[in-house]
Amino acid sequence: MAKEIKFSLVYRDMWQSSGKYVPRVDQLEAVAPAIIAMGCFDRVETNGGAFEQVNLLFGENPNVAVRRWTAPFHKAGIRTHMLERGLNALRMNPVPADVRELMFKVKKAQGTDIARSFCGLNDHRNLRGSVEFAKKAGMISQVALSITNSPVHTVEYYMGVVDKVVEYGADEICLKDMAGIGRPTFLGLLVRDIKKKYPHIKVQYHGHTGPGFSPASMLEVARAGADYLDVAVEPLSWGKVHPDVITIREMMRSDGFLVKDLDMDAYMEVRRLTQSFMDDFLGYWINPANSRMSSLLVGCGLPGGMMGSMMADLKGFQDAINATQRAHGRPGMSLDTLMVKLFKEVEYVWPRLGYPPLVTPFSQYVKNTALMNLLNMLSDKPRWSTVDKDTWGMILGDMGRLPGPLAPEILELAKEKGLEFYTGNPQDRYPDELPKFRKMMKEEGWDEGRDQEELFEFAMHERQYRDYRSGIAKERFNKELEELKAKSGAPIVVKRPVVEVPKINVEEYQARYPGAVPVQAPAKGQLLWQVDVDGPSTAPVAGTAVEAGKPMGYVQTWYGMEEIVPAVSGRVAAITGKQGDKVVKGEIVGFVNNENQGVVL
Repeated sequence: MAKEIKFSLVYRDMWQSSGKYVPRVDQLEAVAPAIIAMGCFDRVETNGGAFEQVNLLFGENPNVAVRRWTAPFHKAGIRTHMLERGLNALRMNPVPADVRELMFKVKKAQGTDIARSFCGLNDHRNLRGSVEFAKKAGMISQVALSITNSPVHTVEYYMGVVDKVVEYGADEICLKDMAGIGRPTFLGLLVRDIKKKYPHIKVQYHGHTGPGFSPASMLEVARAGADYLDVAVEPLSWGKVHPDVITIREMMRSDGFLVKDLDMDAYMEVRRLTQSFMDDFLGYWINPANSRMSSLLVGCGLPGGMMGSMMADLKGFQDAINATQRAHGRPGMSLDTLMVKLFKEVEYVWPRLGYPPLVTPFSQYVKNTALMNLLNMLSDKPRWSTVDKDTWGMILGDMGRLPGPLAPEILELAKEKGLEFYTGNPQDRYPDELPKFRKMMKEEGWDEGRDQEELFEFAMHERQYRDYRSGIAKERFNKELEELKAKSGAPIVVKRPVVEVPKINVEEYQARYPGAVPVQAPAKGQLLWQVDVDGPSTAPVAGTAVEAGKPMGYVQTWYGMEEIVPAVSGRVAAITGKQGDKVVKGEIVGFVNNENQGVVL
């Protein structure tokens, strides 16, 4: 009898791979009946990742959203699954064990059946807690392997991770091909070995379509014994997102697999509703470039979802780079030229940093390091002149064990800085925090909520939760939406209004202060040279000493504080941004004289 291939609709990831937000709970409830009526899905990815934070940014309660969004699928007998980041759970930084354990209890009570857990380093120690907590809560534990393509990421390497997580009690394995660069034949061999050694283990494949491999990969893993494939629907399929269910279903059926029928009227209704959500407001935050594939992603291996932020980074640095180029008698460079240079630098940096899989947050660390290397080299300074603290945390083992060896120059740099490597269990570095959050909730007069879900949300996303409770989040979101509508002049579908980086006359400042290096805003938000200060600027004055890599100010973003760090040590030459100013990513907010060039004020 032919093997059946089952499908999971990754509706949550479709949106978060496209833009900043996911639909509101009323929109999710509206589309759920049509998804069910399609008849071809055994699973739907409903939450996890940044889903909770997105709801908080709306000024809405994510716990209400999860319960109401999962309910219709339960009633229809369709299982729901979530994505969580192992040691980081639902955020970008490590989470204490007691908060992680509470997460699984809460999500199970809210209606989530399957916990898909991944570690960006594939460190099985970070996944053990996820497996054990999920099982204890009564969830199906699915461990996701972060797939990439490198000399150290062999079938044997991944099977070593599989062996450990199966030992811990994992029920299923997912191949999380987040950049879509897994080679189809390799993925087929990996699935074959998993099924041969653990025939009872279900295998699910998740692959983005950015560089174009994923349809071939889906066919290979299906032939090797995979059970589930993650798919999307128009208008958010393909591009940097996931393959469309219609194409993959027909491909599977023509290859002899059993597949469920698909109701096309229901598909068109899901398509219509999804488009209507984009027309309503979500399209304002969707980058049109995400609808396009790019074979350039094959070499650098960066996830497609990073392309938008990466191009914003390059655009922010372009003026400063070209000013330096002209100062040295060299021609300026286009964004495309800078992009190719950055891709090549990522290819150089990645193996020397131990081949961390390029998935959140490690893809950001590698990209940021490559970008700073590029900036420094174009300014005639050596590579590795600027490495941020988060990247050092990854290098030193604070978040887990790197898959490959570090390059000698990285080891030497760590030695020069007197930094120590950590080889213990990463979870041990983050003590329990629930008692602290219980105390704070009591002081605020807040209830811990049904199944302690409000306690969990507060402990997982403290700043965003406070903004939600105070009403600031909803006010901020509505204001941002109105500003985008006003700039566009009319409702849009997927085209986001272009936000230009305010222009600072870089050449003028560098002529006034020869050798001065621009200091740029790390993100969009409010400029705070000092926190909790209103009124006139309290920025550092000219002559203030600053140190490379150490914060000299902050930007208040929608998700928290970002540090403003100079690329070089020296003294402030000029400040061009005032306390409280609204800034965008890459905007120049000051200039620092490089102490290594002997410039004197």
